[in-house]
Order: sequence, then structure tokens, then C-alpha cells
Amino acid sequence: MKQPYNTALYMRLSRDDESFGDSVSIETQRTILRRFASENNLHVVDEYIDDGWSGTNFDRPNFQRMMADVEAGKVNCIASKDLSRFGREHIMMDYYLEFVFPEKGIRYIAVSDNEDTEKGLSDFVPFKNLFNEWFAKDTSRKVKNSLHAKFLAGERTFAYAPLGYKRDPEVKNRLVIDEGTRWIVEKIFDLAFHGAGAAKITGILLDEQVPTPGWLNYTRYGTFANIYADAPEKKRCAWTIAQVKSIIRNETYIGNSVHGMQTNISFKNKKKVRKPSEEWLRVENTHEAIISREVFEQVQEQIANRRRKIKNAPATQIFSGLVKCADCGWSMSFATNKSVSKPFSYFNCTSYRQHGPKHSDCTSHYIRYDTLYAYVLSRLQYWSAQADVGVEHLKGQLLHANDREQQRMARTREAELKRAQKRQKELDRLFAKLYEDWAAERITEYNFNALSEKYQTEQAEVLAKIERLQAELASEQQATVGIDQWIGLIHQYAHPEELTAEMLNALVEKITVHEKTIGEDGEKEQTVDIYYRFVGKID
Repeated sequence: MKQPYNTALYMRLSRDDESFGDSVSIETQRTILRRFASENNLHVVDEYIDDGWSGTNFDRPNFQRMMADVEAGKVNCIASKDLSRFGREHIMMDYYLEFVFPEKGIRYIAVSDNEDTEKGLSDFVPFKNLFNEWFAKDTSRKVKNSLHAKFLAGERTFAYAPLGYKRDPEVKNRLVIDEGTRWIVEKIFDLAFHGAGAAKITGILLDEQVPTPGWLNYTRYGTFANIYADAPEKKRCAWTIAQVKSIIRNETYIGNSVHGMQTNISFKNKKKVRKPSEEWLRVENTHEAIISREVFEQVQEQIANRRRKIKNAPATQIFSGLVKCADCGWSMSFATNKSVSKPFSYFNCTSYRQHGPKHSDCTSHYIRYDTLYAYVLSRLQYWSAQADVGVEHLKGQLLHANDREQQRMARTREAELKRAQKRQKELDRLFAKLYEDWAAERITEYNFNALSEKYQTEQAEVLAKIERLQAELASEQQATVGIDQWIGLIHQYAHPEELTAEMLNALVEKITVHEKTIGEDGEKEQTVDIYYRFVGKID
């Protein structure tokens, strides 16, 4: 008797499928697949369910888990209700049906479509896949048109109401002023109107312990509990310059709704890209304003004036983007002290600069520009001189230094990768539990949408981090190649007499500045680490 196939039952449901009711529900798919497996002597290994995932995206968690089981040899047959449940992107469908499955000896069955690779797929399969993709594209277009109509009618779609507003309890998708928090918005605009910049406003909010929008949402709706539960007071009021800038540029506060600032690359690729401002959809007077148009426009003009002054400033900063705080990882801020008879420039930690000693977890990490300049120039001159001694001699030095640093960095990256992979699994579990709670009406749709967006954002971030770490670990195997590239650059910038932005960006990946310490002789000491491109830290 022929051995039964080890079969994976694959089920998928996207939010766009809900209009079809029970005909494509997970339970309906399960019933059809279980009956088919029983009637055809298929041994079911497991069910793989992606609930809430688009068919145009093949990076679905349970689809990937199923393909991992295929690679491991646990599965040699896959069954789905129809082709569209497996996917709605015709190129990837052809890839799996024509290349992956035949190569790995996998039988694929689309039950309702009566398609079975063991019997030979019909000539209509490519057309069915094209139609399924067209359907996804058409649905995407209809959703966009529906949203556009809502926006023109003055409606908004949002997980959270902006600071100073709340959802209208009587009219869906509209805002009303929240009298309990409007004062924060009014305070920020009043400070901006009277000349305060975003950094100064942030400092005032920190000093006065004004609660952040995130903290207010947590206290009201229980969102972001993992961030704010049992948080110290400074975390509850931890304003940033970016938050303040976002508020003072937001037209919501003059009664306008602005939509379409971002869009997906396509209906297949959900990555967000920012659109030019002239393509935004601006609908005026959709709700009551908190700030007058005159005040708002005056604030925008002051912001533009400050930008023009900075843009036209004669000073150049060749270390831009390279200097980091060794302890907190933030970029170092560049500034000039003009209050002395001989003005000088310097760097200090941006986190410390923004939040000050009372609110920052970091310290100043202060270093003068001329001190940093002299040190970096001396190190590049040293390595240029070593290159003159001989390429093989320099390569030996770099390989010896590189081995130690690579081993340390590899251990760090491996630990980070394990943590990220563990978090990825936790997020998959949390997302599945969240959907179950929503389906069972244990949480509201509002909280489901908010948490769903949070989890999906974090999932994307964690996946990107995993891919980056895996790529970095793989690239460490190319150490010798990297050393040859760096030596080539050192020869290109041989015997430097001064630093330029071009030279620094070609040779240096980053520069980390440590806090000053007191040495054994009682003198202040400061460590500066230079991470060179292709070879890392070698000093």
C-alpha cells in the first residue's frame, strides 16, 4: 500500500477577505482541507494559519514556518483551499509551482480549484494566478478610493487621536477637543510663538514634568503597557525634540486634516515611502481648531527663518554623522562657544544636550573639535606611514587587530541575533493571541487596531534587525577582502596634511567618544575609538 503523504494544511485570511463572510473563513478552509485529507489518505503533519495577512506578501510567519518544515523534510505535500489562499502574486506563485516544489519533490493541491501537481497542473493555472493578483490589485484600488472619499467628507482614520483631541463619541472618524490635554498643545505653540525653538520647548516640558502623548494613551487605553508599566517618572514625561517638532508642524491643530503623506511602494510591497508635500490631500475645517491660523503661520515662518540661517551659515562640519556617544549610542551634537574671547567648537552627547543632567541617563562626553581633529588626523597619518613600510606588513597588523575585534563583535552580534529571533517568535505568538482576543470580543476594535499596528511595526523592525545581523555575521568572513579595500583607500589618501569630509567618509565608519576619567596621575583622560570602514576598530 502506498505510504500517505506528510501533508501541511495551509490556510490564509486577509482583512480584505472579510466581505466574503464564512465562505473563506479559516474554519471553512479547515473543514474543506480536513475532509479532503481524510478522503485521500493524506497524513496531516500540521496546520499553518496566517490570519490577517495579504496574499501578495510571502513573508507570512506561518508560511515561512511551513517552508522551514519542507526544508527539514517533515512535509512533502501542501494543500490549500484554492490557489488564492496560497498567494496572490503570480510571479511568486509560478516560482513555487514551477521551480521550488518540483525541485524539492513537493506535491501541491488546490482543492477547490481541482489542481494537483501529482496529476499535472492545468493550462489555466497561470491565468488563475494572474486573476488572483488582479483581484488583490483591484481590492487595493477600491480600498484607496473608499478612503479618499472618506477623507474628502472630512473623516479621519486613526489608531490614536492627536494630543489635544479625542474621538467624537457621537460621530465616527471625527475629532473633538480634549479639554484635559489641549493646554499642552497651547503651551507648546505659545512658547514657539514667542521665539522658543524645539530644543528649548523640550527642556521646559521636561522641567515641568508634562506628560507625553504616549503616557496619556497608556493611562487612558492601556496601550504600550510594556513601555510604560511601572515606568519611572522621567520616562512618563520623556519628551524629545522630534515629538515637539511634529506637534508644531501639524495642521491638525488649525482644524485641517492632511492625508496621504506616506504611501506603499505598490499593492505588493507594503514598505512605506514619504510622498512630496504637493501630493498630500489637505482637507480644511474638518474639526474645531485649538490654535489660530495666524499663530500657526507665524510659528512656521519662524521655523523657516531659523532653517535659512543654519543653511547659510559659513561654518562647515566635516565630522557630520560620524561622531557618536560611546555609552548611549546617540550622535554627538556640534556647537560653537562664542561667549569667550577666542570662540571654539566642540561636541557633546545629543541625549545629554536635549534632556540635561536631570533627565538624561547619559553624561556630557564633551570633547573640543580641535582636539578630536588632531587625534583623528594623527591616526590616519600613522596608518598611511605603515602602508609605506609595506602592504604585507600592514595587512599582518590589521589581521592581528581584526581577529580580536571581529571575535568580540561576532559574539555581540550572535547574542543580539538570538534575542531578536526570540522576540520575533514572541511577536508572532502575541499577534495570534491578539487576533483571538479580538475575534472573541475580549478587546475592543480600537485597541485591536492600535496593538496590531504596534506589533506589525515591531515585527518589521525585528525582521530588519535579524537580516542586518545575519548579513553582518556573514560579512565578517570577508575580513581579508575588507582589509585589501581599506589599504587601497589609505594609499588613495596617502600622507594627509588635513582632514576633509570626503576623506573621513571614505575611511571612517564612526568615531565613538567616551566620558573623561581621572588617571592614576590625577590627570583627566579621554578615550576616542575610531571604527574604520571594512576593518572596524584597529587602534
